[in-house]
Formats: sequence, C-alpha cells, structure tokens
Amino acid sequence: MSPPPTASRASLDSPPLAAAPFGSEPGRALLQRRVAMFARIQALISLAFLTTGIVIALAVLPARPVPRSLFGLPNLFHLAAVLCALAIWLVARRGRLERAHLTWLDLGATLFPMVGYAAMAISSRGLQRDRNDLLVTLIAVLVLMLRATLVPSRPKVTAAISAASCLPVLVVAYVVGLTADPKIPSYALPVMLGIWCGAATFTATLATHVIYGLRKQAARAEQLGQYVLDDKIGEGGMGAVYRARHALLRRPTAIKLLSASKAGEHALSRFEREVQQTSRLTHPNTVAIYDYGHTPDGVFYYAMELLDGLDLQELVDRCGPQPPERVVHVLAQVCGSLEEAHGAGLVHRDIKPANIILCERGGIADTAKVVDFGLVKDVNTQSEPELSSANAILGTPLYMAPEAMLSPDTVDARADVYALAAVGCFLLTGEPIFSGSSVLEVCTKHLHDQPPAPSSKAGSAVPPELDRVLLACLAKKPEERLQSARAFRDALVACEVPAWTQERAKSWWAEHVASRSVPSQRDASSDSPTVVQVDLDERDAAG
Repeated sequence: MSPPPTASRASLDSPPLAAAPFGSEPGRALLQRRVAMFARIQALISLAFLTTGIVIALAVLPARPVPRSLFGLPNLFHLAAVLCALAIWLVARRGRLERAHLTWLDLGATLFPMVGYAAMAISSRGLQRDRNDLLVTLIAVLVLMLRATLVPSRPKVTAAISAASCLPVLVVAYVVGLTADPKIPSYALPVMLGIWCGAATFTATLATHVIYGLRKQAARAEQLGQYVLDDKIGEGGMGAVYRARHALLRRPTAIKLLSASKAGEHALSRFEREVQQTSRLTHPNTVAIYDYGHTPDGVFYYAMELLDGLDLQELVDRCGPQPPERVVHVLAQVCGSLEEAHGAGLVHRDIKPANIILCERGGIADTAKVVDFGLVKDVNTQSEPELSSANAILGTPLYMAPEAMLSPDTVDARADVYALAAVGCFLLTGEPIFSGSSVLEVCTKHLHDQPPAPSSKAGSAVPPELDRVLLACLAKKPEERLQSARAFRDALVACEVPAWTQERAKSWWAEHVASRSVPSQRDASSDSPTVVQVDLDERDAAG
C-alpha cells in the first residue's frame, strides 16, 4: 500500500486542465493555448486603440485630403505592434510546440509589441509635449498585467520577461529627457519611469506567484499518492470513479473515491470493506486492485485496473440479444471469478449486467471482468450491525434471488448463481426475466412466478440444454439449484453450442469499436444498488 497521499476534497471534482502541472504534457498544452490567447487579446486591444485614433482624427481634421498623419510613422509603428502580436498568435495556433519554443514566443508576444509602441512614441512630433513616455508606461503596465493573468508561468520567468519588456519604456524616457527642461537632469525621467516599471514588474511577478501557487495546490489536490487524476468516468452507490495514471509507471488506472456527499463513518466502513474484500481476489476475470489508502483529510481511495470496454447492460442496449455461444463464453468466465470469491467465503450479492464488463486483455477479446464488490458479504464472519439496516434488501431486484429478499443476512453463493442465470437470460432475450411497474411487483414475481424459458422469447436459437441449465439455476429454493459456480460452469461448457472463437470475438470488436464511446467502470445509474425497505414481520403475519 502506498504512503498516505496529500489531497483535498477538491480532488473529488473533475480536475480542471488549468491546474495541470507545468512539467506535464497537459501543462505544456495549456501554456501554448494561453500564449496564443495573450497574443490575440493584445492584438485586438491594440487594434481597437489604433482604429479609435484614426476615427477621431478623421472626425476632427479636414476630410479632404486625408491627413498625412494617418499614414505617418507613429501609426505605422502602432500597426507593426499589432501585426507582431497577430503573427505570434498564428504561430502559437499551429501544431504542437515544445516548451522552449513557447517560452520564446511568450517573450516575443510581450517584448516585440512594446518595441513597436516605443518606436511609435519616439517618432511622434509631440514627444515631450504629449508626454508619450507616460503613455508607453501605461501600455507596458497593461501588457504585463494581461500576461500575468493569462499565461501560466513561474515567477522568475515572469520577472525576466517583464524586465526585458520594460527596456523600451526606459529608451523612450531617455529620449524625452533629452528634450526636457535643461534644468532637469537627463537621467531624472528614466529613473522615475524605471521605478514605475520596477513596480509593474514586481506586481506582475507577485500576481504570477499567487496564481502559480494556486495551480500547484490544485495539481497536488488532483494527485493521490502515486496517482494523478484525470477526468471523472462514473459515479455509483459507493463513490466516484476517475480515470487516472500512475505518476511513474504511466499505467492507466481507475481510481475510486468515496464521494463527499456520502461521507460518514457508515459509508466509509462499507467502502473500505469493499476494497479489502476485492483485493483478496486474484482471478483474471475479477477486476484487479492495485493499491488503496486514506488521504490525511479522510478521503478513502483505491486504484484498480482501467477497463476500456463495455458492460453487458450497454452491450444489450446497443446490440440487442446475444448469440448463445457468446453468452455461454461470457457466463463461464464469470463463473470462474465467482468460484474464487465463493471459495474465499465471499458472496457478491449484486451480480447484474452493469457489473460485468467485456474488454480486451492480453490480446484476448471478450474477456469478462466482474466489478463492484460493494455489497460483498463475507459468509465466514458475523454480519456487522452498523453496516446494514434491519430488513433492508441490498442489490438489484431485477436479478435478485428470492432468499436475498426474504433473509438477506443469510444468503450464500447460490444467490450469485441465481443472479448470474438471470443475467444469462437477459443476454439471450434482451430483457430481464421479470419486469413490473414497481420494485415490489418485480420482487413478488421473483418470489412466486416461474421464469419463462429463454427460448420462449429468443426462439429456436437457444439450445434446449442451455434452457435447462439456466432454469435449474433459477429455482426458487436454493437447494434445488446448481449448488456452486463450478457446477454452473461445468453445465454451461457441456451445452452443445458452437464455439465462440477469438476470430469471431475480434471481428465483432473491430466492427463495433469505431462507433462506440465506451466509459469503463461506467455511469452512475447502473452502478447504484436499489435498497428496498421491507417489514418482514408484517408481511409474514399477513400471509
């Protein structure tokens, strides 16, 4: 287990790209976009001033002929500053640029326009009278503040670029000082404006320092131990799931966190139990747990393998009923996962299509992975009163065994066998074995109605022996079912169905993968168990 990480509650929200670490690829991409934005906004502001000046000149000066001053050096230098900023914007919008190139672009977007503004001021005939030195100083302050706000940068880089960009201001101040009152030393004005430039540089550096510090804090908040969080990919009954990566191994990972809205001792205990139970399992068809731990501020997390595939609910929703050979192939794998869990004394209690994900592992297509052991029951220990409510049914009613409704605290491995058989019927027919307008109606049918044979809905494509195996596992009384996941698997393998080969599986994925958008450990709706509160004593008395 990794050492306790540093994180905050902010890590439970989708991490903004603006908080990306400066040394990372997202940080480089952010820098490139912000340099382009800085250059574009600077060009637009400068162009607005230039246009406004021309419009005013046309309004107050004789209309004919057009005043030569409109095409004089000041306006041409002003236009050159605008074009410099636009050119840098166009370069920054091109393909991927290395960080070193972006630093030079950043410097150019700040310094080159300032050179144009300085030339504009010096070329003006009213240089001293109009106090163009103060105008250029004001422009410099605006440019430096705009850069500090937009461009993600380290403070020392901001200080260097700001100082370099203030040099043209000092040149203007020196030229103005040469034409000023002879009684005033020529160095007085450069010194005074130098102080202003120093203050502007300090302010810009301070602003960058504050923003840089906030970005570093946000980046740390998005890191859990050795793992860096990316985007949220799901949220369910036990917490939120994020796509993440190991900081050193760069291994794609899914991180599950206890959501802040469900924080509390009760939820935290259930969440911790989930990972402890799941981490004991090593079967290739069970989701692998890499790591888990607590953050100093009480957030519990664990890292598991990232499953880039689709769950069985999504499979049927998109592609309809599945061929019997594929159903047998998938169910047999899940039986292997459950066999290991049952051998360790664990009952899943929430087997359903959304908790079985198909993906590719090690070049093998259609690998089934059982996920979300959030409702797992350890039959080797006594039920923990603080982790369950009296007469509360946890699970998904559409796939719930009758005994899970009648006595949820006493269920054993045969409840998972029932649920998996119900999943098999769903895969074959495209609909649950029982449906109803309410949870209570569905539960009643599981308790009393005989399930229809899959072939009655799917037609002759379902072999009779597969019908018999699934119906045997759907018996109302646990003792009348196949008694273990191994027995279920053996019965499935014995069914005479065509082989679901790797060639067929890979062909299916090649056909469908291009058009799908598959979140792994998927969305919240399918991951949330249903909790049904039942007064068992009153119901028994009524019966």
